[in-house]
Amino acid sequence: MHKNDIKALVEQLYDNLIEHIDSNESYSKEQLLEHIHRASEAIIAMDLKSVGSIEETKQAYKDSYKDIAKRSLDSYSFTSEKFEEISKMHQATIEECNSPHIDLSSLSQKFSEIQSHMSDEISRANNIITELTRKVAILEQTSNIDPLTKVLNRRSLSTHLGTIFSNETFRSNLHMIMLDIDDFKQINDNYGHITGDKILIFVASLLKKTLRDSDKIFRYGGEEFIIILNRNEDEEARLVADRILKLIRNNRLIYLGETINITASIGLTRLLKSDKTQEDLLQRADKALYKSKSDGKNRLSEVYE
Repeated sequence: MHKNDIKALVEQLYDNLIEHIDSNESYSKEQLLEHIHRASEAIIAMDLKSVGSIEETKQAYKDSYKDIAKRSLDSYSFTSEKFEEISKMHQATIEECNSPHIDLSSLSQKFSEIQSHMSDEISRANNIITELTRKVAILEQTSNIDPLTKVLNRRSLSTHLGTIFSNETFRSNLHMIMLDIDDFKQINDNYGHITGDKILIFVASLLKKTLRDSDKIFRYGGEEFIIILNRNEDEEARLVADRILKLIRNNRLIYLGETINITASIGLTRLLKSDKTQEDLLQRADKALYKSKSDGKNRLSEVYE
């Protein structure tokens, strides 16, 4: 393991520890020691010769526009709640000032003006929240990016294949890889859905780092990914698929002190001249994937007819 890998591992362990502390309302010294102990055991159990850079577990980039919008929603929601609290306090003060034992009409008038002003601010904040919510919904409906893994989504796959099938010049030596993470439901049951999300991000990061810029990665749904390889012969595509299989198998995700082994099953096929629709290509890739699953998982199968 190289020096940079060790540094990245330490950073990852630190991030996991902070996340673990933040997720618990009360966190004791004993819990800290237990976390460090489990992390140490995980490192000792690692096969350092086969583990790649831990940096691969980190998200490559963020969907900034959506993050900003959601932060804005949180900010305006908080502001609105606080304004409502202050408004109630002022209303109570006004009622007290209107008591027959106290003559503070001038002061009451000022408070009434403040009350009116703050009500206007609350209304304005609520309008902004409504508009931001609408914009986020539109972004999610029209975006080509999967919000979790930051690879292309299924909608984008349909558009991309539609372009390919409408233009013969794009159909030359095109291969499709359909990848499914093995035993994903069991992982979710054992470690929780947050860990499942981390694994999806982890696998997407591995794919992005091993493929060319001209190749396209899509999250097809759940734990399935589709990769479109452009201008590859069968043997070249087979080597790429096999490299992906081994890369996932030989890397391990470390999360909250746990080392999680991941494998995937892969189906590989080629776009044929006889394919009339994108469903023809997808069904053949799915057939190849099903063969890998049936033969024991953690393997590559090819179907070309």
